Amino acid sequence: MINVKIRLMRDYCMPTKATSGSVGFDLYANLDSSVILPSMDRILIPAGFCIELPENYEAQIRPRSGLAYKNGITILNSPGTVDTDYRQEVKVILINLSKDSFEITPKMRIAQMVITKVEGVTLKNEDIHVTSRGGFGSTGLY
Repeated sequence: MINVKIRLMRDYCMPTKATSGSVGFDLYANLDSSVILPSMDRILIPAGFCIELPENYEAQIRPRSGLAYKNGITILNSPGTVDTDYRQEVKVILINLSKDSFEITPKMRIAQMVITKVEGVTLKNEDIHVTSRGGFGSTGLY
């Protein structure tokens, strides 16, 4: 297990795991008052903390499945990535894909964060064998 430093903004909500088997930490809306997210619109919601990730780690900001399924609220750039050198407040780009407006209230659980180790990669410009395999649905649905 690794320890990851975070700094809460204004004594706000610590990201938490809902159960002992949860992989992701729930993130909370760091708002002073409720905001309305209209249908087919997007909004940037602060999560109330800064994080200091160790080298070779990333934090992925992912949708909450219940919020997506029940309300059509998801993350526009899913998954959002927090890099090791980003030390500002984490924010979440929510989008409302439903036909109804949605109210986001202070301290509402809006996303989840999964912290994972990543391998270092170097790209090298070299000749490669290009295949004839298609893409974008070329293998069909069934």
